[in-house]
Amino acid sequence: MKRFVLAALLLSGFSRAEAQVLTLEQAINIALERSLDIRIARNTLEGTIISNHISVAGGLPEVTGSLNNNQSLTNLRQELSNGTVTKRRGNQNNSLNGSISGTYVLFNGFRVIAARGRLEALEKQSEHLVNVEVQTVMANVMAKYYEIVRQQGYLQTLRQSIDVTLQRLNLVQARQSVGLANNADTYQAQLDLNATRQDFSSQELVLNQSKSDLLTLLTLRPDSAIEIRDTIIIDTAMNLANVTAKLPLNPELLSADEQVRVFEFLAREVNALRYPSVALNGGYNVSQSRSTAGFTLLNQNTGPFLGLNLQVPIFNGGFNKRQLRVAEIDTKNARITRESLYNNLQGMVVRAWQAYQNNLSRLQQEKANNKTAADLLSLVQKRFELGVGTVVDVREAQRTFVEAGFRLVELSYNAKLAEIELKRYAGELVF
Repeated sequence: MKRFVLAALLLSGFSRAEAQVLTLEQAINIALERSLDIRIARNTLEGTIISNHISVAGGLPEVTGSLNNNQSLTNLRQELSNGTVTKRRGNQNNSLNGSISGTYVLFNGFRVIAARGRLEALEKQSEHLVNVEVQTVMANVMAKYYEIVRQQGYLQTLRQSIDVTLQRLNLVQARQSVGLANNADTYQAQLDLNATRQDFSSQELVLNQSKSDLLTLLTLRPDSAIEIRDTIIIDTAMNLANVTAKLPLNPELLSADEQVRVFEFLAREVNALRYPSVALNGGYNVSQSRSTAGFTLLNQNTGPFLGLNLQVPIFNGGFNKRQLRVAEIDTKNARITRESLYNNLQGMVVRAWQAYQNNLSRLQQEKANNKTAADLLSLVQKRFELGVGTVVDVREAQRTFVEAGFRLVELSYNAKLAEIELKRYAGELVF
């Protein structure tokens, strides 16, 4: 309920023109509430919960009632042994039959038990598939959210570069006014400023498109105005052994385990058809017949009945045997599919861990590089202001600063993506 109210407040806020601040928690809450894939998975789960009942498995008695009332009009002709002849036209006859009967299966090769096990496995599988969708939606939202943070980091670096270029242009113009600089330096500074502003505009477009992608994922209006004030913070305490140990608890893998169990129970159900079945039958019958002519004018029978029904399969062309072989093959394929999925998950965990480790190690070095590039740019600017540095020195230091800033943001984002994937594989993705 709390999540629904939060989503409603955010939706009402997004309808206004001003930009609304969106946090990661709010974005995930909206996605979990509005995701169509999660809705489908939850509806499927609801259906399996309804089906997981002993009545669906055939374990409850079956009670039926019937009533049949027939009215007829006949012509009667009777010749008796004593020579008496009876003729009557328009003879009315009425036949009324009713019954309530019940059947309870006492034994059918444990098919009811197998069917109940299959229904329980289907329900558990649906639960795991809901978790799969939840984890997938959360991972996708996080990736889109931090993509915006990444693009904002690029934009901030370009903004700083524009400030540096603007300072250089102002300084060159001031020098030119006193005859210490030529037109070439002014033109070059102006061209550099224009080029950086073009890059800034292009980056703004990328940022706005990233916001539209996130809003589309949240099933909100893609042109809504949102603002994200966040930084990329990486969990450096991830452990490969811990992720690998929790891999068997991955909801996708658990779903595959349940699929194996479903086919195993199906094989048991098919195998149960080879055994005799015993059912208890009972009920109450009412039968009444009336006629306006003839020897029997009224015949009425009422009373209960009770009996056992034994069915022994003798021969059906080998149909049950073939069905059992098919079910066993389906079970083998399900086990192979599960094993293939486990192997693929192990490979993806290793790849994500390698990316995580590589980006973390490079990130530490890049932080130092970024600080060095900033210090270098500051030093070169001071030298240029003092007249001992050249425009080429400033431009080169500025280029180095921008590239270092871009690499720092890129490595942070890639490390975060690898962290998200590792937690998703381990089933530990939280916010």
